[in-house]
Amino acid sequence: MMNRSELKLLSLKVKLNQSLRHEAEMEQKGVELDQETISCSICLDLLKDPVTVPCGHSYCMSCIQTHWDGEDGKNLHSCPQCRQTFTPRPVLVKNTMMAVLVEQLKKTGLGAAAADHCYAGAEDVACDVCTGRKLKAVKSCLVCLASYCDKHLQRHYDVAPLKKHKLMDPSQKLQENICPHHDEVMKMFCRTDGQCICYVCSVEEHKGHDTVTSAAERTDKQTELEVSRQKIQQRIKDKQKDVKVLQQEVDIISRSADEAVEKSDRILTEQIRLMEERRCDVKKQIRSQQETEVSRVKELESKLEQEITELRRKDEEMDKLSHTHDHNQFLHQYPSVSELSEDPDSSGIDVRPLSYFEDVTTAVSELRDNLRHSLTEGWTNISLSITQPQVLLQPEPRTRAGFLQFSRKITLDPNTVNDSLSLSGENKRATHQSQNYHDHPDRFSNFCQVLSTESLTGRCYWEVEWRGTNVRVGVAYKDIKRKGGSTECAFGYNDKSWALHCDNNAPAFRHNHVQSLVPGPVSSRIGVYLDHTAGILSFYSVSDTMTLIHRVQGTFTQPLHAGLYLWGSRDTAYFPQLQ
Repeated sequence: MMNRSELKLLSLKVKLNQSLRHEAEMEQKGVELDQETISCSICLDLLKDPVTVPCGHSYCMSCIQTHWDGEDGKNLHSCPQCRQTFTPRPVLVKNTMMAVLVEQLKKTGLGAAAADHCYAGAEDVACDVCTGRKLKAVKSCLVCLASYCDKHLQRHYDVAPLKKHKLMDPSQKLQENICPHHDEVMKMFCRTDGQCICYVCSVEEHKGHDTVTSAAERTDKQTELEVSRQKIQQRIKDKQKDVKVLQQEVDIISRSADEAVEKSDRILTEQIRLMEERRCDVKKQIRSQQETEVSRVKELESKLEQEITELRRKDEEMDKLSHTHDHNQFLHQYPSVSELSEDPDSSGIDVRPLSYFEDVTTAVSELRDNLRHSLTEGWTNISLSITQPQVLLQPEPRTRAGFLQFSRKITLDPNTVNDSLSLSGENKRATHQSQNYHDHPDRFSNFCQVLSTESLTGRCYWEVEWRGTNVRVGVAYKDIKRKGGSTECAFGYNDKSWALHCDNNAPAFRHNHVQSLVPGPVSSRIGVYLDHTAGILSFYSVSDTMTLIHRVQGTFTQPLHAGLYLWGSRDTAYFPQLQ
């Protein structure tokens, strides 16, 4: 058993071990602490005389003062990390808690780790002045064409001539600013050859060229860049609007689909319920008729059984009489025994064929066949209405520049041109002038028409310049009829073609014999936009603006070909080259 002195000694040992473990844990946590927490983001070294600016970030007092000294002319002072500005210049006070933390962590060896963190690695820009193991560069000078660590950069902040130098974030490409031929800094730009050059190059190899300073060229290009950025930003805004429209369209589609599913389910469920009711009705009627028929037969059966019983009794009486020995008794009973009641005619019973309800099953089978036919036909219509494109995913352009993004080169096919038309200008122009073409199965025989060589799908745009009195601009399927004088061959008078009649007196659009009057007059240049997938065909009057003449919304089942129809003797039309 321990005495009091031994117990006291044991207690002291336990407390000492606990204290040592606590210190070891604190040292371990200190080493594991992220070194960036106690490093200055300007010099990248451990904080020296740490101060905290109003936004909460900490720096070395000398680093932040030097940084703000360079901003004195702006009357605004900012945090190098978050860029928050302060007015007036904040009064800096040493952060004692941060200073104590740095000193404590230095004792744990973190100071050496932080110092290692400041040395340049393989992917870092190294200071060009450091000897031996180089520190990371914090700035590169475009005048000195060198990179400096915080220590060697200080002269650019202290020496007046160096303060004018242009500093930038550390860069490994500074040597690209040195002329490889004359070892001079390239401060000139040759606009003729589009390259940076030095002053010696400007008076030798590039003598007589249009040369300016790199700064001047940068200013011009910066202006162009800003213009391009504005265009890009405007495009972004436009496309964001389109995205919003499409997102709204998605919501509309989803709501419509949900409503369609709910309504269709309700309708079809009602039909199923009705069929179930009819099934029960048929079953009930058959069972009811079954009971009636069975009751009738049972009644007849019972009657026949009674007659059989009576006949058997009569037969027994006759048998007994026939065995009587007394002749007088026989003769006395014979009249009453031999008398037979009238026998019902059994042939009067209506015996049906084995299949009593065959007519019912036949009627049900006919109903089934009719329903199957109706469901098959109805499902085809439902399927077509579901799969038919209903949403325009790519909106139609609003400006001519937008349309020109989809411009297509159009040439006319000599094998389709009617003998009354003449082609010229690399088969891009058609004129009403008789020609003798060799016979071809694709040639229009009776109508003054011609189709393009190119088949058109996707999104396409082309323009037609026309002159005359009776010109039609249109599109048609390749399998449109070519021979004969029926309307099956004429653009706009069948279901295989669409045509705009460019008559300034009465312009009109035609498709499948249906004519639609359009607002006039139409310009001498017609723009045609086709979105084959979306089923859109639009005609525009092209002048200083784009004016919609007529738009078709439907479904195209085949590739289309551009077409021209010229009737008047002075009619002409051609497809201009679009820029």
